[in-house]
Amino acid sequence: MAVHGCSRATIDIDLLIRSESLEEIKAIARRFGYTIEALPMTFSKGAVEIRRLSKLDADAGDVLILDLLLVTPQIEKVWDSRTEAEWEGGKIKVVSREGLIALKSFRKSKQDLADIESLQEAEDES
Repeated sequence: MAVHGCSRATIDIDLLIRSESLEEIKAIARRFGYTIEALPMTFSKGAVEIRRLSKLDADAGDVLILDLLLVTPQIEKVWDSRTEAEWEGGKIKVVSREGLIALKSFRKSKQDLADIESLQEAEDES
């Protein structure tokens, strides 16, 4: 959201990944303490598949969540529309504004609908 000019507090980190990279990414996440693995989650009739990893932040007493969103056939266009963003002196691939709107359109929670509206307003202002 912030990359697209819409800052808001969030409780998790979302990464869009190819399913063939899942085990490698989970191994990397484990090295950073993300050792609590939830059951697989599927939404919107299989369009969105999430693999959730969590870790406990002992200092703050918080649970930190890492959601790995698998690229399914329904969200292949979201993957293809990724864009580059500057981050800590380098460049990273991020979901495009249109891709983020598409992802949020699958679930359509109150927060997702508010995010879609914010993303569309930010686009109109740019």
